[in-house]
Amino acid sequence: MKKVLLLTGILLMLSCQSDRSDNVIVLVAYKTQPNKNLQAVAALKKLIDEVRKEPGFVGIKMHFDSVDNSNILLYEEWEDEAYHRNQHMKTEHLKAFIVESQSFLEAPPKISYWKESASFE
Repeated sequence: MKKVLLLTGILLMLSCQSDRSDNVIVLVAYKTQPNKNLQAVAALKKLIDEVRKEPGFVGIKMHFDSVDNSNILLYEEWEDEAYHRNQHMKTEHLKAFIVESQSFLEAPPKISYWKESASFE
């Protein structure tokens, strides 16, 4: 009986996990103005706090260039590419960030969309 309960629990856990291979990966590359990377990071963290509340949001990881910390890369995961390209880009918090970012970014970010082809672990 214990084996049946254990197996049932494992199967239930696996069925509750979403198939993340269908998610879209969004890479957002920023270049900050000289000596403005701390201001950019603070503004990005504030933005991410709001973005996390959006439907279809899975996660964001922030990365810094190991040689030049004025290069910031966001690795975002979303359930729906169409949502990100449309509704997300029209949110009030993103519109406000775009205006604010003119004081610390050199240019608008480079955004690219990626789908998983294979996974190697």
